[in-house]
Amino acid sequence: MRRKSLVAPLALAAAAAFVLTGCVNNEEAPTGGSSAGGSVSADDKLAALLPDDVAKSGVLKIGVDASYAPNEFEADDGSVTGWDAELAEAVAAKLGLKVEWEKSLFDAILPKVAGGTLDLGWSSFTDNPERQAQVDFVDYYNAGLQFAKGKDAEDLTEWCGVTVAIQASTTSEQYLQDASDACVAEGKAAVDMLKSDGQDEATNNAVLGRADYLLGDSPIIQYGVAQSEDKLVLSGDVFDAAPYGVVIEKDGDLLEAIQAAMQALIDDGTYEDILAEWGVEGGAVDEATINAG
Repeated sequence: MRRKSLVAPLALAAAAAFVLTGCVNNEEAPTGGSSAGGSVSADDKLAALLPDDVAKSGVLKIGVDASYAPNEFEADDGSVTGWDAELAEAVAAKLGLKVEWEKSLFDAILPKVAGGTLDLGWSSFTDNPERQAQVDFVDYYNAGLQFAKGKDAEDLTEWCGVTVAIQASTTSEQYLQDASDACVAEGKAAVDMLKSDGQDEATNNAVLGRADYLLGDSPIIQYGVAQSEDKLVLSGDVFDAAPYGVVIEKDGDLLEAIQAAMQALIDDGTYEDILAEWGVEGGAVDEATINAG
């Protein structure tokens, strides 16, 4: 992403660089976890790393685009669920805090964190240099991009003039814009990007045939294909693998605490338990890093 409930290389060098690094394989839709974060005990030494204002409040105010299953999405009762959301709850619990979710459009979250109105952004953000200019990241998972297609569509290697459904303001859009620029430079038709505010809408556009192809984060695309009742199939391998990161205010006081809590969950097995419950352990990492994208 990013970068949801339901839900696709071009004639560039990247097209030949499909890799399986950090890929997941949700051939069947995961049923969800059991809120593993609820059994996490607070660690006083880690809690001591918190800035005073957050420690006194007892909460982490976290921005989320809750339409990105199986990562983060709304349950039937309106609460935020998904493996990524459970991981956030577990990190908060390790620090003796509770999560106060603020549901938001994806592209509104990072500015709110940078401006100090949210403590964190936790919404399958891909850590990259452009975003690092505005915020810091604690990286905790490897994901890549992947295409899906309508069941009867061909596997393509060039996207000039082709309609591809995507969520706006994501790495998928950045990737296709580069592809489109290359098409135009060669005198061909631009890539027709069918953009949506949410991934669920983008996926539905592909399911309904408004676009023959879909592009998004690998765990999301694989989940969406599994949920599409055979209307969509995967097209090509995972590529451009990169880390997901927790978004934190640049040089902010929460950076050390979030990294330490995440590492503690990795070390004690809670992290992998959460990923395994949702079938996304293929992207697991051994170390919580800072700005590694």
